[in-house]
Amino acid sequence: MKKVQWGVLGTADIARGATIPSMLQAESCSLYAIAGRNPEKARAWQETFGFEKSYGSYDKLLADPAVEAVYIPLPNNLHCEWSIRALQAGKHVLCEKPLAMNEEQVVRMFQAAEENHVFLMEAFAYLHSPFVAAVKKELESGAVGEIRYVESGFIGGLRPDTDIRLQRETGGGAMYDLGCYPLSMVLWMLGREPEEIKATAQFSPRGVDLFTTVLLLYQNGPVAALDCGMLADAGRLDRFHILGTEGEIFSPVQFNQAGEIPYTVVRNGKAETKTVLCPHNYSLEVEQLSRCVRGEAVPHIPRDFSRMTARVMDRILAEIGW
Repeated sequence: MKKVQWGVLGTADIARGATIPSMLQAESCSLYAIAGRNPEKARAWQETFGFEKSYGSYDKLLADPAVEAVYIPLPNNLHCEWSIRALQAGKHVLCEKPLAMNEEQVVRMFQAAEENHVFLMEAFAYLHSPFVAAVKKELESGAVGEIRYVESGFIGGLRPDTDIRLQRETGGGAMYDLGCYPLSMVLWMLGREPEEIKATAQFSPRGVDLFTTVLLLYQNGPVAALDCGMLADAGRLDRFHILGTEGEIFSPVQFNQAGEIPYTVVRNGKAETKTVLCPHNYSLEVEQLSRCVRGEAVPHIPRDFSRMTARVMDRILAEIGW
C-alpha cells in the first residue's frame, strides 16, 4: 500500500509521547508535516521526529495539497472547529478523544466529512487493540453467560490548577479527559446506550470535575459502574471487570498498552488466564485510517458509536451539573 502523507495539527503531549512515536512504526504512514502556533517549536518537532515540513500555522498545513490525512491532538474545545476546517480542506481526520464537547458538534463534524467525501474517526486508540477484540469475542461467544454487571474505571494523577485538563473553557475535567475511556469500553462491550443514568461528582474551585462516578442502568439488563478521577498521588488505576450469569472476565493490568496483555475468564469455578500479544494501539489506529484513505477499509470506530458516546457523555455531564 502506498504510504499516506500525514500531518499533525498541534504539539500536545499525547502527540509527542504516544501518537507520533507510534506513527513512526506504522508502515502505511509518512510523517509529512507538523504545525504549531509556535513556529520554533514546530521546527524542533520536525527535527526530532523527521517530518518533511513544519508550519507555524494550522491553516498553512491544511492548505498544503500534499497532506492527505491529519491527526488532531488539540484541546477538547478545539476539536470540532479544526476537524471541520481540515475536513473542508479535503483532509481525512483522526481526532483525539473525546471527539467533541457534545453530540451536536459530533453531528456537524460527520456532516462535514460526508459533504467533503473524506473520513473522520475518533482516536480511541485502545479500541483497536487485539486485547479488546479478544474480550469482546469472549462475551459474544457466551463465555460468561448473560452480562449482569460491568465495572470500569480510570484514575489518574493529581494535576496543578494551571493544567489545561483542569480548565473548564478548554473542556477539562475527569469525565472529558479520563471518563471517556471507561464509558467507551462499556458501550463498546454492550453495544447500546442505557435507559437511565445516575451520576455524581466532586468539583474543583475552577468548576471542573476532579472525580466522577456513574451508574448506567439498562432495562432488563446489566448495570454498569464507572469511575474516573484525577486524585492519585502516585500510580494509576485502569481496570475493567465483567460479571455474567455463568462467570466473569477481568484483567489485572492496564490494557491500553503494548506487549503481552493477560485477561482471566472464570466459569464454573475454574479460572483460565489467556494472553494477547498487542502492538502499539496508537500505531494500529493510524494504520487503520490509512487503509481507509486507500480504499481498503472503513473506520473501525464508526460514526454511530462516536455519536452514542457523545450523547451518553452529554447525559452524564447534565446529571452531575457540569
